[in-house]
Amino acid sequence: MKQQASALVTAADVSRLAGVTRATVSNWRRRHPDFPAPAGGTDTSPTYDLDAVRAWLSARGQLPEDTAADRLRTALRTYPGGGEPALHLLPVVLAAARLDRRKREALPGLRDDALLRWVRSAADDGAQDIPGTEDAAYAPEAAGPLRVLLRCVVTDGAEAATDVLTERLLEDTGGTGTYLTPRPLADLMARILTDSAGALPASVLDPACGTGSLLGAAASVGATALHGQDILTAQAAQAAVRLRLSAPEAAITVRTGDSLRSDAFKGLTADAVLCNPPYGVRDWGHDDLAYDQRWAYGVPPKGEPELAWVQHSLAHLAPGGRAVLLMPPAVAERTAGRRIRAQLVRDGALRAVVSLPQGAATPLHIGLHLWVLERPGPQAEAPGTVLLVDASAEARELDWDALNDTVLSSWQPYLADRDGFTGTPGIAAAVPITDLLDEAVDLTPARHVRAASRQALRPALLARQASELYDQLRRGAADLVGLSSDGDWPPADDRPRDWRTATVADLLRGGALSLLHTAPPGRRTRSGQPLPRPEAEAGARPTLTAADVFEDRPASGTEADLPTGGALPLVQAGDVLLTEILRVGRTAVAQVVEPDQSGCRLGPHLLLFRPDRRRLDPWFLAGFLAAEQNVNAAATGTSLVRVDPRRLRVPLLPLAEQQRYGTAFRRLYELRTAARRTDRAAEELTRLLGTGLTGGALLPDGHGPV
Repeated sequence: MKQQASALVTAADVSRLAGVTRATVSNWRRRHPDFPAPAGGTDTSPTYDLDAVRAWLSARGQLPEDTAADRLRTALRTYPGGGEPALHLLPVVLAAARLDRRKREALPGLRDDALLRWVRSAADDGAQDIPGTEDAAYAPEAAGPLRVLLRCVVTDGAEAATDVLTERLLEDTGGTGTYLTPRPLADLMARILTDSAGALPASVLDPACGTGSLLGAAASVGATALHGQDILTAQAAQAAVRLRLSAPEAAITVRTGDSLRSDAFKGLTADAVLCNPPYGVRDWGHDDLAYDQRWAYGVPPKGEPELAWVQHSLAHLAPGGRAVLLMPPAVAERTAGRRIRAQLVRDGALRAVVSLPQGAATPLHIGLHLWVLERPGPQAEAPGTVLLVDASAEARELDWDALNDTVLSSWQPYLADRDGFTGTPGIAAAVPITDLLDEAVDLTPARHVRAASRQALRPALLARQASELYDQLRRGAADLVGLSSDGDWPPADDRPRDWRTATVADLLRGGALSLLHTAPPGRRTRSGQPLPRPEAEAGARPTLTAADVFEDRPASGTEADLPTGGALPLVQAGDVLLTEILRVGRTAVAQVVEPDQSGCRLGPHLLLFRPDRRRLDPWFLAGFLAAEQNVNAAATGTSLVRVDPRRLRVPLLPLAEQQRYGTAFRRLYELRTAARRTDRAAEELTRLLGTGLTGGALLPDGHGPV
């Protein structure tokens, strides 16, 4: 690490520094002649001198107070070498996190020579655990960024510091076909690993582990030995650090390399495998691996790399062990792979295929599949069915709670009684293998489940449900018409208003509002075993969850959604709630607590802003906090994107003017709520009528009984 005289930053860095969108930075460049001129980069991607940018923002009052994470980003920008400095700082984060709080807080205050001695010793001790850091060196000039890093660890935590290092690593890391697995999907895949008695696998392998999200989910349900491999050194290093931070009691081994060509875990027999294999990578080693012993179900064609990953996973399982893989939907039907699919079905290795809705994981425009596989035992009798679950049309907007319920409410009963499983019409069916072993061997769930559900339709019930949905639709449409008058929305002047703003951090310091938050519940004991979910007590206070705010529904959570021990916040009328986690394809959602919600417990992943009503109007606050450009500028993280509430900005307006804006925002909220309610009723009604008509259970209008 050699120090550079000045840091150069991109337009994206400027937007993050100022807490605005990139479009705003582009407008500044065009409209303000005094905006700093490019100091490097290219015409299409210029870079700017950081000190000049900071001075310009400060002169305009647009420079928010630096956070520890901001200072770490600046320090990383100040040193050349691409992502290598960030990679070499990962062992330091891990070593600092392992210290007790008193020792950790003392590190930034050490003299340079003492700090470097500690870092070199700590890095040497941890280098063997973190791929790519074996040759990390820390020259005397590295003391500055090391101190900034340690302050970030002390102030924001080790995971936040790792997120900042990850941002820098991702800028220089390629990985075609490599995507992060969203945490809710990783949790679902891990829960499928449990057996019918609830027993959990002890050892889990992920041969394409990325940053370790699937292995982290496995640890959260009780896995105690985690093995991961990734072809990208930067990804493997992140996985090693993140897993040791989140599962310190587990035995963790992460290696670098191509799992198909150079398996780092030859001879390993694991209880389970979780994998999100690279998407669409055709150069996977077909020619080099033609006679590989792993191809027990047939040599994978060159255009079927996913079937190579399937067999690699099965080869690492103990008899009876289970694997869950995230797969492109085409793997279930492509002609080239039908012989291998047939053999997997015939031998009982393929136990279930689940189709997911679009947006569950990248690529977002494709509804991916989950394949559940088991390695048959030498004397095991092949089962006569495969479970197919069609969850692809569960909802127009992705609801993870509903998706989990759909998948697990089918998988768990099927696992407990495969012969007696009756399925759910239109959603899940245990399909006989004789029905699958035709010429195409098409395993797409919808093509079998929807056909099988026709016989289970009940005409009278469908007609009654349709009548009820028509009533809901008429009521919703009437409400919507009443809220749809044009109103008075006069334009501003020639240009949009340009008002002074304050960050939430400024408002907190000034006492204009307070901020409350509930930590997610812990699910592991110190020994690494999962904590049991507490049973809800009769008469206990309901818990308002993030899903409740997203869906605009009454509080539906219980004490099982809350951490144990300590006082928990209760919501009050007039509080402003903002969802903390950004969902795919949607921005954050804000809601003002109504009197009938007062007294509920505050669930995790919700930010509660309690304004001083003499200074801030709640609906005004909710409207501006949830503004898309505001939320995007305050978003942090990579694999899990959160809103940093202290970076959100609010205009400084007189209370009377706030109330006028608040009235407008409340009207928009009511209009949006009515529209969504009507849309849901229309969607459900058309789905039900379409199912009834095409299934022969309902007749077109004007037809009498046949």
